[in-house]
Amino acid sequence: MLVLKFGGTSVGTAERIKDVGRLIVGGKAKIVVLSAMSGTTNRLLEYAGYLFKNEKYAARKHLNSLKQHYYSIIDELFNTSSGKGKAEGLIQYHFEYLDSFNRDLFTHFEEKAVLAQGEMISTALMHYHLEEIGITSVLLPALSFMRIDKDQEPDNYYIKENLERERIQHPDANLFITQGFICRDVFGEIDNLKRGGSDYTASIIGAAIDAEEIQIWTDIDGFHNNDPRIVKNTTRIDELSFDEVAELAYFGAKILHPTSVRPAQLKNIPVRLKNTLLPDSPGTLITEKVSGKGKIKAVAAKDGISSIRIRSGRMLLAYGFLRKVFEIFESHKTSIDMITTSEVSVSVTIDETEHLDAIVEDLQKYGTVSLTNDQSIVCVVGDLIAERKGVARIVLNALSDIPLRMISYGSSSNNISLLINSSDKDKALNELSKQLFK
Repeated sequence: MLVLKFGGTSVGTAERIKDVGRLIVGGKAKIVVLSAMSGTTNRLLEYAGYLFKNEKYAARKHLNSLKQHYYSIIDELFNTSSGKGKAEGLIQYHFEYLDSFNRDLFTHFEEKAVLAQGEMISTALMHYHLEEIGITSVLLPALSFMRIDKDQEPDNYYIKENLERERIQHPDANLFITQGFICRDVFGEIDNLKRGGSDYTASIIGAAIDAEEIQIWTDIDGFHNNDPRIVKNTTRIDELSFDEVAELAYFGAKILHPTSVRPAQLKNIPVRLKNTLLPDSPGTLITEKVSGKGKIKAVAAKDGISSIRIRSGRMLLAYGFLRKVFEIFESHKTSIDMITTSEVSVSVTIDETEHLDAIVEDLQKYGTVSLTNDQSIVCVVGDLIAERKGVARIVLNALSDIPLRMISYGSSSNNISLLINSSDKDKALNELSKQLFK
């Protein structure tokens, strides 16, 4: 069985829904995971914002605007009075439910229930569309099997058991439609997966059913060897390893969230990135296998980085100093991206600045602290085993005219990371492309 996930842009219009309908019909049995239609989640967040501020009139006006948008989608999507009637009844039901939050005290618990409506609507519209064109599908409610535990992690045993319970009720079905992103928490309340959203859902489901392959369908044809928004003539990468993808995703490649394919990796299930607009393109295949020995695969960049440098004479020959530094970041629940050390100083980078002032204040107990904002991490990914000669030289030569504030090499066989000023990022990406991908 295959698991196919389609993002918001892939189901963003009536025509796109029809296109996805054609893609998922026939062939092997599959579970199809859908996001909310593009723009819906943001508009529901705006609606929740009005509710938090108790702006009832503005909230109702905003909700009615979204409702009318869905009615226009229905007019384009359905050709029969029966199909339109079902879809209009669906919209009426969900928007009456959404409007009910405009009467009482609104909290973050209710916000998650509001956000879940987008995925519920998109999957039902797809199910009704398939029904109208004579295709049998089964609508699997994600809230019946997708659950997270008290640590906000997927409850894999519960998911596997309850997903199987839902599936065996339809022994002859070979096409299932379900919602991405949404789930229940350990108390049974509506929640969401946050990290990676619908991609994460697809990976969790794929692992639960031991899928043959998980396909992530978006509006681009897989990973490219550089950022196509900044660098011209980038090319698609045919194959990547899970570790290479993790590095690229963490350090700026927006196509996947860093942790979204982790369940698939643990089960060694291939993940393929496909383009809804170019369905015949093979996309990027992600497996455990490392292809292209000694080859640099791609470059990515991550913005919004702050670097913190702690200088202290007490560091000299002092064991336990780094532990004290790391404990400060741990106490503020802030992760570190890069780290470099010398005898008298340690430099780290972070991209979460919510607790930055408190972190700096705590670090000043141990030495002089200097802070630099507006930094970017440039990440070069591939088969970069430190024993292989010449790899670092190529990268550093390409950036010879750009000031490098930090370099991390050797901690991973897949990644060289460099910290630069954000103002130099575009130049750095273009120079690396010239030198690495001739």
